[in-house]
Amino acid sequence: MSDVRDQIADLVDFLASELASDADAVEVRASGEDDRHDLYEISVNQQDLGQLIGRQGRTARAMRAVVKAAAAKHGRRAHVEILE
Repeated sequence: MSDVRDQIADLVDFLASELASDADAVEVRASGEDDRHDLYEISVNQQDLGQLIGRQGRTARAMRAVVKAAAAKHGRRAHVEILE
């Protein structure tokens, strides 16, 4: 995994852990289709899913915006998925 992908995965993990009530249950998997496109999958406990998504998806959209901005700074594209 590239250094940039690791750094962004750490950012995703930090954001999700701060939102979840059980930070130890947060798991982030990073994968890349190629050198410029990355996918970050977040899995949390079922009771924390609502916290992570937020009302009408606002929290999830905000998290995605932050991650996309961090990736764009390095010339990459990022997609964040929250797994149920």
